[in-house]
Amino acid sequence: MTDFDPEQFEDKYANYFPQLQKAYQQAFEVMNDRYDSELVHAIDQQILNESEPFYDDDQGFYVELPESPVDRLTAIIVDDEKLSTVLEEYVGQIETELHDIFGVER
Repeated sequence: MTDFDPEQFEDKYANYFPQLQKAYQQAFEVMNDRYDSELVHAIDQQILNESEPFYDDDQGFYVELPESPVDRLTAIIVDDEKLSTVLEEYVGQIETELHDIFGVER
């Protein structure tokens, strides 16, 4: 667990880059164990690569996705409902990992 300072998270890539990488990697591993690896990898590379983690006192950690995330996925064919379900769970897993790594309760 890392000491967490919400003000320092505003410059997260300078102050917390290793922890961010760890959270995304751990979420990837969890999702890769649950779902088709091609789908998880495609989401990781084509949607989550442009996502942005944030923190505020009311919501805790949350991840904002790029505009039109479903339209960004071109590496594989998957129906929109399945993609939305897996993507929602993946984002939730990233948020869980961030809370765990930084020791911040939801």
